[in-house]
Amino acid sequence: MKVGKLNAIIILGLVAIIGILIAQLMWTKQAYSLEEKKFSQKVHIALLEVARKLYEGTSHDLPSENPVVKVSNDYYIVNVNNDFEPDILEFYLKGEFEKMDIHTDFEYAMYNCHSDEMVYGDYVSSLYKNSEKKPVIFPKHKNLVYYFAIRFPNETTYLFSSLKFWFFLSGALIIILLVYVYSIVTILQQKKYSELQRDFINNMTHEFKTPLSSILLASNYLSKQNAIASDEKLSKYAHIIISQSNKLNSHIGEILSIAKSDSVPLAMDKKPVSVLAVLNEVSENMRLKHEDLEVAISCDQNISILADVFHFTNIVYNLIDNSVKYCDGKPAVRISILSDNNLVRLDFSDNGIGIPTKKLSDVFDKFYRIPNSLSNEVTGFGLGLYYVKKICTLHGWKIAARNNPDKGITVSIAIPT
Repeated sequence: MKVGKLNAIIILGLVAIIGILIAQLMWTKQAYSLEEKKFSQKVHIALLEVARKLYEGTSHDLPSENPVVKVSNDYYIVNVNNDFEPDILEFYLKGEFEKMDIHTDFEYAMYNCHSDEMVYGDYVSSLYKNSEKKPVIFPKHKNLVYYFAIRFPNETTYLFSSLKFWFFLSGALIIILLVYVYSIVTILQQKKYSELQRDFINNMTHEFKTPLSSILLASNYLSKQNAIASDEKLSKYAHIIISQSNKLNSHIGEILSIAKSDSVPLAMDKKPVSVLAVLNEVSENMRLKHEDLEVAISCDQNISILADVFHFTNIVYNLIDNSVKYCDGKPAVRISILSDNNLVRLDFSDNGIGIPTKKLSDVFDKFYRIPNSLSNEVTGFGLGLYYVKKICTLHGWKIAARNNPDKGITVSIAIPT
């Protein structure tokens, strides 16, 4: 994916999540305002009903004007124009608040016309019946003779508790945003490290190519000279130089192909391929290289699959080559081809040293080499099985490795037909 496209996707995702978070916070604020308005309306209705009950049995009529006045967010006064008892007032308040589903602490006070001051009534808790009084000074209201005041000290907390779901959603969105930002930062860092690693590999291998080509040219020229060809030791040394240079050259080519495939996706030229023909061809070539290698192929019928013949051949070569490399005796590879319904399975079993069970899931990782008795003797960069896994993934195949009961491992490739 191009850098510009990736940055655009990251920015769009970030803007979308921030936009959703802002919308959620605005909805939460609006929900709080609606809840506050709803609470105020319920309190008005309850206090109006209390005032009506205080007027019952008296010679006075309930005034036409609304006796309930909201002084502040949590403070109300009620003009009753009639004398009343504190116990009766508290009884009515509790009853009406219960009817209106108002379950929060409140405190009340009454105006005493004889002393011309507010007399504190009580602090009524919604949780505890016998709560201690918490005297609070109630301001006196002008132009009223018989009235009482109500204060809700925990109104804000009460309203917030009724919006738990909204705050949970907002918190969840904030966490999602933080995780998204953290993930993006991590991805960008990994991408940067991957690019640095790929650039380093490309530069390193290209720097190796020039002197290696010179070594190959010079060693090939030397091996053809009469003085070298006639001397057994010098000829042997020249061929060692050529052999090791070719091996190094193949390693460099392998690294370059892997680095290239990481930056540009490999194109698979899929065509019908005879599995048995490829297995026989690779096996013959491997026997020429390793004379003591035994390869046994078990196949009921000649099966064809849809694959890129070049990369499929490389897969087979890498798997057999690994079996030879990591064998401490005479290498033997058993290849079985099984066809079941719409699936072809290739099993490559060897008699090598095996892999610790905990390390089986790591064998297909890039540059990973399992530490064992042959690690120092076997040349390579840990790219063979990584390449095999990559080609299988591009074909839509599944690959897995498991230890054999007796010795060695079995690599299975499941190919849908």
